[in-house]
Amino acid sequence: MQKITQQVGEITQQVGGRLDRQSRRLARRQADRLAREGAAMRALRHLSDGPAARRRQRGFTLIEVSIVTAIVLLIAIIGIPAIGGYVMENKVPKVGQELARFVMHTRINAGSAADAPYDEISTASLAAMAADSTVLTVAGDGSVLHGLGSGGTVEVASAENGAAFEVRLKKVNHVACPAIASVLQRVSDRITVGADEGAGQTVKDATTPFSALAAEAACTKGDVNQFVFHVS
Repeated sequence: MQKITQQVGEITQQVGGRLDRQSRRLARRQADRLAREGAAMRALRHLSDGPAARRRQRGFTLIEVSIVTAIVLLIAIIGIPAIGGYVMENKVPKVGQELARFVMHTRINAGSAADAPYDEISTASLAAMAADSTVLTVAGDGSVLHGLGSGGTVEVASAENGAAFEVRLKKVNHVACPAIASVLQRVSDRITVGADEGAGQTVKDATTPFSALAAEAACTKGDVNQFVFHVS
């Protein structure tokens, strides 16, 4: 019995030794694997914290922001006036058609019985018609804005002791030249174009056929042009 017990102990020691050696080998392998993974993680962390990564994470510099801001301002300075001129140029035919409609409406209603059919006509007559207009604007003081120049107005007044009337457009931008005259020359007997409150140049009358080139040449750059359309 003692001999058997001794043999069992030897076998147990041998098995335990093998198990210990296997455990140690597994432990060394696990330690080596963890070491390799740790080294890889340190390398990745070093790359992510390197100069290139810091450059990517620092954002825009003040110089870069200043350059972009200057470019945007330059585009705005160049582009906004051009866009405004394009919008105004497209608005000219609508303004012309609205005023031509007013002229024809006034002519029809005035008739030819009286010697002074237009004696009582005024800007208020145009304002009444333009109250629902999507092109002309009636201000609070009763003035009518044409929208073809900053603060530009349309004034209507009797002429020749009521035998005729005039439609006067003030502060018209040069972009509207000569298109506004080209539209209204069909319903006007005489047209003058000039800067500010000057006498203006006649571009159409009984002896002068309308010329778009002459109307354009008479315009001055800016919101300073005045068109007078005489209707009888």
